[in-house]
Parts: sequence; C-alpha cells; structure tokens
Amino acid sequence: MKFLALCGATGLMTVALAGCNPIEREKAAEPAALAETVTSTLTTSPEITGADIGARIKELADDKYEGRGPGDREGEKAADWIAAEMKRIGLDPGNPDGTYFQTVKMVSQNVDPATSSLKIAGPNKTWDLKLGPDAVYGTKDQKNTRVSIADSDLIFVGYGVVAPEANWNDYAGLDMKGKTAVMFVNDPGFITNDNTLFNGQAMTYYGRWTYKFEEAARQGATAAILIHEEKPAAYGWGVVEGSWTGVQSDLVRNDAGASRAKLEGWIQLNYATEMFKAAGLDIDAMRAAANKRGFKAVPMTGLKASATINQTIEFKESRNVIGTVKGSEAPNAHLLLMAHWDHLGKGTSEDPNADTINNGAIDNATGTAGILEIGEKVAAGPKPKRSVTVLAVTLEESGLLGSAYFGENPLIPLSDIVAGVNIDAMQPIGPAKDIVVIGAGASQLEDVLNAVLTESGRVIRPDPSPQSGFFYRSDHISLAKKGVPMLYVDNGIDLIDGGVAAGEAAGKNYTDNLYHKPADEYSDDWVLTGIEADIKVDYEIISRLANNGEWPNWYEGNEFKGLRDELRKGQ
Repeated sequence: MKFLALCGATGLMTVALAGCNPIEREKAAEPAALAETVTSTLTTSPEITGADIGARIKELADDKYEGRGPGDREGEKAADWIAAEMKRIGLDPGNPDGTYFQTVKMVSQNVDPATSSLKIAGPNKTWDLKLGPDAVYGTKDQKNTRVSIADSDLIFVGYGVVAPEANWNDYAGLDMKGKTAVMFVNDPGFITNDNTLFNGQAMTYYGRWTYKFEEAARQGATAAILIHEEKPAAYGWGVVEGSWTGVQSDLVRNDAGASRAKLEGWIQLNYATEMFKAAGLDIDAMRAAANKRGFKAVPMTGLKASATINQTIEFKESRNVIGTVKGSEAPNAHLLLMAHWDHLGKGTSEDPNADTINNGAIDNATGTAGILEIGEKVAAGPKPKRSVTVLAVTLEESGLLGSAYFGENPLIPLSDIVAGVNIDAMQPIGPAKDIVVIGAGASQLEDVLNAVLTESGRVIRPDPSPQSGFFYRSDHISLAKKGVPMLYVDNGIDLIDGGVAAGEAAGKNYTDNLYHKPADEYSDDWVLTGIEADIKVDYEIISRLANNGEWPNWYEGNEFKGLRDELRKGQ
C-alpha cells in the first residue's frame, strides 16, 4: 500500500505546500500574542495525576480560546499558553532558533452560504442544495474570491480509486476535463465485506476523503462530490456539516490551488439516490457494480452541476509548539511526544442564542494536556539519557497539516528521532483492562507497550474499527510516512466498571453527540482515572526508550520499514 507523499516524494500524490518550495505571498498576519506576555498560573505536581490533567484540559477548552482555531487571534493564544506552560514546567525551547514555536504559513477560506450555491439540474428537476443540511462544498483555490462552474456533466466513478498495485482504476478511459466526479467514500470491498478487495473491512488510504479529492484533481475533474453514508464514512452527517462549513484552513500552496478541482464537496445520501434515479440508474445496483473488479465509470446522463462559491481568503500564520528535555548522554537522540492543540474554532448558527464555540475538550485538549503532563514528569528528573521532545502541532483538523509541515521541515533530523507516541482524543470514561492500538501489528513499539501493560495486568486490543481508517486520521501518520516508528494508542474498551458494553456505549456517545460539536466541553465531574492510567502508560514507554538505548523499527513486511532502514543507514 502506498501513502500520501509530499514535496516530490514518490507515492500516491505530490502536492506543493509552503515549506516545500514556497512562493511569495502577501504578508501574513502577525501571531496573535507573544509568548513572553502570556503566563501559566497553574500549580501542578511533577507526578502524573488526574487533577493536573483536568486543570490543563479545562484551561485549553476554555471559551476564551474560542475553540482554538488555528490562525485566529484567540485560538493562537492557546499556542502561547502551551509555550508558557512548557517554560513553567522546565522544558527548553525546542526550535534551534531559541523559541518554542515553528511558524506554519496557512490560508483561511470561508464560503459565504448566503451568496454561494450548488445546483444539480436533471431532466425534470433541479436540486438546489443548501450549504450545511443538504451538502457541503468549498474550493482549494487560494487566489480567487469567486469560483464558479457551469453545466458540468456528472460521472459516477465508483470509489474514485486508481491503485495500480491492486489492478484497479475507476477512471480508466475517462477524460474528466470539465466533468464532475461523483463517488462513494471508503474502499471497494468494505460494504460487501470482501477481503479480496483492498483490505476488506479495514480502510486503506484510498478510502479516505482526502485521497479521493486528490485523485479527482489528478484526473482533471472540474468538481468532485462524495456521497455520504454513515457506516462507510464512520461518522454521521452532523460531523460532515460541522467540519466542512465555516472557516477552512490549508497550508499555502505553490500554485494557489490551481491544480485542484474547482469544487470539492459531499452530498447527503437521499439526494444522491434521487439523482441516480433521475439519470436512469439505481444507486444500489451502481454500488454493487463499483465493488467488483473491472468496474467502468458510468455517465449520469442528463445531470449537470453548476455552482458559485463566494469566499473570503485570508493568509495567516499558525504555529507548532515545541519544547524539550535534553538528554544527559545522547542529547541528539529524541523521543517524541505529539498531540494536536488546534480544534475547529467558532461555528455558525441561525439561532443567535446557540453555542457556536467548538471547545474540543476531548479532541484534543486531552492529548495536549497529556504530553504536557508527561513532559513535566520527565523535566522533574532524573534526567533521561536521551532527549524527550514535546510537540503540540497545529492544523490537525484541517488535514494533519501542522504535523505534515513538521515532517517536511523537521526541527529535529528525522534520523535522530528514536520513536514517537501520538495522543489524540482520550475519553473520560474510567480505567480499562485493555488499551487499543490503532494500526496494530505495525512496529516494535507494540512490544514495549505490551511489556508495560503486562506489569499492570492490562492487554493490547487491536483496533476494533479498522474500517474507520483512524490510522490515517491522526498526526502520527505524517512521521510514519517518513519512516519514524510511531505509536497511536486509544482508550480501552473493556472498562473495569461496566465491561465492553460500557466502553462501546461511551465510544458511540462520543461519536454521535460530541465529536466535532460544541457539546465537546470540559466538565468538572469528568472521571479522569482512565486518562491518568493511559498517560502513565505513555510515560513508561517514553521513559524506557529514553534510557535503554534501543532503536525500535517497524515490523518486517511493514510498508514503512524500508524508509526507517534508509534513515538509519550508516548510523
């Protein structure tokens, strides 16, 4: 399986982003505040405790940061606070320039729902799709405030996948210039549970929405539309609407987005079903056909897309925040702790009394609190033999952009990173007998994890939802693609209080009711014992590798092992 590649590396794609080959842009807005003017007033213990974790989560999820939107004045103050907290707990600046920051040039784009439109015209009906409840759409064009398409023929391209190693090409024989690609999310083989197609129920990168938009652009499509289905997408329409409306962020692109489709979006399944019928097609029959080898794209005869996107474009700066505890014997070898500090910022609502702040308490104030908690314990001593570096990245919610930027512009040579642990969205559901490894079976870090868990009577549980593609949906993948062994663990499911049923119910409640919604807020009655236990596990992994001299690798047969071997060649 090949994965997303940046800046000319081989793989599924190449995109031009700032830091790879930057071009001049208008001057970006200055960061909202200077770290020197921000202080942390917390009082915490050098030990890992639920009380300290909760205090940090509460701070980061406070309304004053307005949902930690990257590049936003109030959102960037959260980055300043993180830097101040790193300084308070004894971490040295992690940037060689002597600061706690790595500047990430970004663009904020905001589609005006009042003056923008997406219409699909059929033989007897036109669907005027309202931005939000009916469809979401936007553009990667970073130059033009008005983008339009007119009378673009719709082509059903199955899953929109081109995978030569799997002998699969949904675009075979097509000229997509001027056309709109319509496709399903996830991989061929998922709906039919066919393990002979891709990875069956386990999503590959080909199943991600990011890939599908990228591939449609490579094929020359004018527009790309995904059909939303809750099970294949792994989230309901509320997540789509909440995530893809309002301000959207991206890294500065060399070509100002000219190589992308003019419009990228999603539509609700019920509208797609009606459109297929209007084109003389049965959507269920088309889905079945798209899951078979040899599928050929099908014109949606008589359907044409027209759209107008009116948007604001603002060039900004956000920042990764980095601090380190220098090793006593091998300071150039680093263990990496990573979490994303950003969230969705403020949303919109027609109700003037509605709460529109997406506080992101679970996602990902918890992870940011976790890496700070571990950093404080490491800094308190005894000093580790190798360096331990704490990295809070920005723009995760916009497509893992902050970590991708760090991967392309590392402040630490990638060959010097021993391994890393990524923490993202820990739920306050109490301790568990197990711990979930996302992408289990990947690296020798799992051997270290297993040893730590065995001492406390816990076990590894492989990812119970590989079909959701979580391995590709968090920041660890940006460094894994560079060869650095990364571990991403999640809450256990088999809770001490309530067992598997309670764990699964808590997970469903988070996905259905909290994820990417204003309801993801901190509460003083949170149960933090489970988060505390899991952070202690992460600390033990980092501590052992910071002192035992080992260089873990990916397991034999893993697609990243060759990259790791190349990084370590001659060392």
